[in-house]
Amino acid sequence: MNGINGKANLSIDFLVVGGGIGGLACAIALRRVGHRVTVLEKTRDEDVAQMSHGGIRLPPNVAKILIHWGLGEQLKQIAVTSEAIELEIYETGYLLGVHVWDEEFLKETGGSYIFCHHVDLRRLLFETAVSLGAEIRGGANVVSVDGDDCHVKLSTGETLRADVIVGADGRSSLIQREIVGYDVYASTPCSSLLYNTTVPGPLIRADPELSMFYKKPYTKLFVWFGNGRSAMGYPIGGKDEFALHFWVPPSSGEDEPDHWGSEIDMSEMRRQLGECEPRLVKLVSMGSPPVRVPTKNVPPIEDWVHDEGRMVMIGEAAHPLPAGSIQGAALAVEDAAVLAKLFSHLISEDQIPSFLYAFQDLREGRCASVIASEQGNLTFQMMPKCEQQEQRDKHMRAKYDAGESPLAGGDAAEQWEMLKELFGYDAEDEADDWWVKWGVLRERAKQRAMDNDMEAQMNGLVMCH
Repeated sequence: MNGINGKANLSIDFLVVGGGIGGLACAIALRRVGHRVTVLEKTRDEDVAQMSHGGIRLPPNVAKILIHWGLGEQLKQIAVTSEAIELEIYETGYLLGVHVWDEEFLKETGGSYIFCHHVDLRRLLFETAVSLGAEIRGGANVVSVDGDDCHVKLSTGETLRADVIVGADGRSSLIQREIVGYDVYASTPCSSLLYNTTVPGPLIRADPELSMFYKKPYTKLFVWFGNGRSAMGYPIGGKDEFALHFWVPPSSGEDEPDHWGSEIDMSEMRRQLGECEPRLVKLVSMGSPPVRVPTKNVPPIEDWVHDEGRMVMIGEAAHPLPAGSIQGAALAVEDAAVLAKLFSHLISEDQIPSFLYAFQDLREGRCASVIASEQGNLTFQMMPKCEQQEQRDKHMRAKYDAGESPLAGGDAAEQWEMLKELFGYDAEDEADDWWVKWGVLRERAKQRAMDNDMEAQMNGLVMCH
């Protein structure tokens, strides 16, 4: 029931609140199927580049979507491809093993595992959305939303209306509060803190003690397992920097920022790192002022769609992940792709609510499994000293010494199998399958009901005569 070239037969107006990765991906996806899109972003365009969020990992399940959207060559300009993972002990730097990505596995998943800078990815999505005809309004601060009347009000007093409002406004979402009734993220306690920074690549390569982080033959993701702490580092393309993420226990009695962009003093970050290996200490001393974000295990949000059926949440507004997750940006892009696939079949306005509810039905299970995996990854990396932790480390090192992947067998195997399943997921295929299995049937049932009503009305007229 698509129109010409996969575009919807009926084009409608979407307002997307939030111009981050999810909001811009939503604009691209919806424009690709012919809908009119306006994105409202409170940050002014000229200030976005200053909001450095450091590195971002794009697993195969999101890379394949961006490539399908025609962005493969642009991604190559801003990203590097991950070829291996090196696992070490946080406190000492002791090597647990190296896992090299299997080419056949990556081929099966249909994508690559790539690293880039958050600002570079956002810029690529911004330029793509604009080139496709989306209107991006920077400095547009939404102060209130009305799901009953489907409009938003800006800080300037301007009121904007649309056929559908999409909340892509992050963890503490204004759209979420309108749909759910309160700020779910703010109401959840902090389980750990993420410190996020970057280090210039040339400084690392010039230091004999650190140059191994760029050593070939593999471009690696480095992961440090610690006692209640964890770290991760990887090179990012474009800016020639090395991204660093640290997860540490939450501070007591301190106000924790609930958004990206709050830079803190480097000495505070160093104090929070506790006992860690010398190379990590040196990397931190070379880094940019870090950003600190609370990590939370947010309970599932029951309703993503407003009762009136014209407002929906996507990305972190609908399913917040622990800060620094592999799949943070990926789930938001998947959401955008699925939403657009559904609305590529739009032929009448009365389909809008059913498509929005179908979107949640399609995405809920997937997002829940991803979040469980991400929470499990952090727990695995930050396991306190105990017998299970000792067995984990011994098993990994034994596998590595035997010439095998440290992620094969043992406690790591379950995490690894789940990771492979998550990487192989194709959001657009899932949306297409849903339409073939259920969407077409719904439309046919609706058409039969309309035909029956029409026939009954005609029979009634005949009897009256």
